[in-house]
Parts: sequence; structure tokens; C-alpha cells
Amino acid sequence: MIRSPRGVEDILPLRISSYQWVEREASLLFSRYGYEEMRTPIFEQTDLFLRSIGRETDAGKNMYTFQDKKGRSLSLRPEATASIIRAYIQHKLYGEEDLWRVYYMGSMFRYERPQRGRLREFHQIGVETIGQGSPWVDVELVEMVVRFFKGLGLSHFYIRLNSIGCRGCRASYEKELKKYLEFHLDSLCPVCQERARVNTLRALDCKNDKCQSIIREAPGIEGYLCESCLAHFEKVRRGLKEVGVKFTVDPHLVRGLDYYTRTIFEIISSNLGAQDAVCGGGRYDDLVEDLEGPPTPAMGFSIGVERLLEALEKEGIAPPPGGEPTVYIVTLDGRSQIKGYELANFLRSKGVKTQLNLTPKGLSSQLKLVNRKKIRWTIIVGEKEVKEKTVILRDMESGKQETIEQGKWNEISQKLGR
Repeated sequence: MIRSPRGVEDILPLRISSYQWVEREASLLFSRYGYEEMRTPIFEQTDLFLRSIGRETDAGKNMYTFQDKKGRSLSLRPEATASIIRAYIQHKLYGEEDLWRVYYMGSMFRYERPQRGRLREFHQIGVETIGQGSPWVDVELVEMVVRFFKGLGLSHFYIRLNSIGCRGCRASYEKELKKYLEFHLDSLCPVCQERARVNTLRALDCKNDKCQSIIREAPGIEGYLCESCLAHFEKVRRGLKEVGVKFTVDPHLVRGLDYYTRTIFEIISSNLGAQDAVCGGGRYDDLVEDLEGPPTPAMGFSIGVERLLEALEKEGIAPPPGGEPTVYIVTLDGRSQIKGYELANFLRSKGVKTQLNLTPKGLSSQLKLVNRKKIRWTIIVGEKEVKEKTVILRDMESGKQETIEQGKWNEISQKLGR
């Protein structure tokens, strides 16, 4: 038997409703803030990602990369921001308006060791705001994603906030941090020893307990921020307090991609294990220019859908029942099948979600199927009903049922609120 590759999952019908729910709620909320949906290709030129997220980052090292028939190097997207910035530059969207707001949803791919909360194909919902460097952009993005989580019912989460400065002031901090890490090099794990050499800030992101004890004593970046970055971060903190968003400043917080500047943040679920970040983001004011566009400030965030769903499940939060009623039509012989088709077509024309039995199953088998699918309403059409030109409408929750004449089928859709 052929199975799915390791690290990917089938999203079966019983679970897809959870994905559809969070995607629908995200679309509704982000649209209210003025964001429009955008979709980018699932693969891009490899160089796009190497120039944006960095060769030495985990995402850069774990891309799914292949050559097409002409020998060009392509990669499945490990994240979406680089693709959106590429499209922004390619289509010269910087000439249209000074603030460009988009959101996206889709699969991302990284060849990592599969574990709980980390798959090789995973789904993200994200937002990008391009064209403004105002601290209030930072405030709005954090406030919006907090509103999104609270709207879903999530409560056990907290926000970590930091500034990693601009390239000018960050260089001084990286130099000081590298000296500190080199002093403790023998006590660091092999991964952090390598990061201390080639990607110093990423060492702060290590989850190893021994490394964490060293990182906690490492110098923080705030004392190295330039006047402009310090003022920006102060305005972000003040703005978040003014709009009622609680947060904790973590001077050792970093993000896993090279393009970040100034404000960065993570939203952590208190109910998840090691993979506890359900959302992360920040500014990337240099990325548009790095990819050969005009100097353009920008900021965004991404939400890990699988982790978000796990966090919701941990809090006992499930998608609300579907707004549209569903009816299952039970048919018991050839003549009732024809009558069932006629009734199904009528109800569907009225906007009622209708499933019709298409097999020679008995009444009990069909009712078991209805209960398993948690369908509330059942219409029974048997030999007697065909003769009497009636149907039986049964409420599976209460067990009550009534007989409805063929000429009064409108009553069925009315009873279902359609």
C-alpha cells in the first residue's frame, strides 16, 4: 500500500471544518482592517529565498529544492513573505499607494524532522503591510492578531516583544554577543557553537536547557539600539499599552529569518510543548530594497494553523456548528429513489444542503450514517410515503417527526430557516 510521505498529513472531512473556520474568521477580520487576499506560487526561484530568509537559517537549509527540465533551481516556498515582496516589486505595486495591505493562506514546506507541532508541509495564515514605517503599523498588526485569537475563543496565550534594531546598530550588538558566546563556547550545544560563528543572533533562539542558562545572562540589545530604533520601540510599547494589549519585553527574543529589523514579536500558547509559538512576525524594512525594489518599510506576521488548532483543542474550543442546515433523505426502494431525487432537487434550489441516499441500504443503516455525520434533519421516503404522496421530516436531536404532504414541501425549507 502506498502511504503519504513522512511529515505530511491528509486533512480529512471531519477535520477540514476546523481549518475552514479559522481561515473564514481570519478573512473576515483582516478584511475589516482593510487587507485584501493575495495568492502566490507554491514554488519560486531558489535564489529568492536564499537572498531573503538567509542561507544559514533553518528555513534556508531545509528547503525542498529541485531543478526543472531546463536546469533552473526552484524551491517550494518555506514561507510566504519573500514571495509577496517579489510580487510587489515585479508588478510595480509601490507606485499605486503608500500603504499596501494583503493577507494570505496556504501550504509551506520545510524538510525538517517531523514532530508534534512541526510538519514538512504546514499551513500558514499571514498578513503583510508594505509602505509605511510608522510605529502605529506595528501596534495595529499586533492588536489585530490578538483580536483574531480572542475572537476564536483562545485565552491562554501571551506576547513576547523585542526590537532587534536596524542593520547599523545591530552590528554592534552582534559583535558584543559573539564575544560573550565565544567565551562560553565549550558549554554551548553543537548547533549554538555553529550559530555563534555564522549567525550569532540565532543562538538566542536555542531551546536547550544548558544553552538557555547561558543565554539568560547574555547582554540584551536595548542598550545598543540607535536613537531612532529606540524611539520607534518606545512608541510601539506605548501604543500597545494605549490600545490595551498586554505584552512582555524579552531582550533575547529573535526570529528565525534574516530579513527582520526593529520590532519583532511572538505569541506563545501556554498549553503547547516545545513548539509553543502560534504566531510570529516583525518588521523587515530592508527586504524590498534587498530584492531590488525601492527603499520601502514593511511589516508582517504569520500564524501556524496546525499549532493554533492544537492550542484551541487544548482549551476545548471547537468550530461552531455550521450555519446552513443539512438534510439527509432516506430512500428505501426504486420508486422512493425517484421521489427522493425530486425532493432533493427542490430543497437544493431553496439553498438547503441536502444529501440523498444512493445505495440499497436499509432504514437503520442510513440512520446510523446520519448519526455518525451528526446531521440533524432526516426526511424519510418509503413505499407508504410514495403512495400517500407524503414525506416524514424527523428532528434527530429531539426525535420528533411530522408528516408533510408533497404539495407543501416549502414547509420543510421554512422549518429549517431557509
